[in-house]
Amino acid sequence: MAFVFKDWIKDQLNFFINNNVKAYRDDIDLQNLIDFTQEYWSCCGAHGPNDWNLNIYFNCTEFNPSRERCGVPFSCCVKDTAEDVLNTQCGYDVRLQGELDQQKYIYTKGCVGQFERWLQDNLIIVAGIFVVFALLQIFGICLAQNLVSDVKAVKANW
Repeated sequence: MAFVFKDWIKDQLNFFINNNVKAYRDDIDLQNLIDFTQEYWSCCGAHGPNDWNLNIYFNCTEFNPSRERCGVPFSCCVKDTAEDVLNTQCGYDVRLQGELDQQKYIYTKGCVGQFERWLQDNLIIVAGIFVVFALLQIFGICLAQNLVSDVKAVKANW
């Protein structure tokens, strides 16, 4: 079903990421999930760094008093292997620069595209996992049906 409704799943993923970008600072668990996703897939936002305009802390309006204005979370930053300590302010004011300059400091690809690429690269593994879950469910249904028929056989003997 996931392969048939690929566009629907892509839309749902886009909707999910955009809604969670809005609430990034509201829930620490959600914040950790977004940070993990962006670091794992080397991405930023749903379609790019400008998706962070949806968040009240990161949007680029001139009336935004936040220090994180026109920035992105640290999980969007390209990691410097020479640094031992994570710079959590590396994304500050980075969206004020041009896109070529941004690529030096942050990931400019969106997470939806990176997820699609990851899914295509791991298609056999993902399909195998779905098949295993389906077989486990079918096995459970067979056991349940066998139990039902055993119960009916015992009831018939009474």
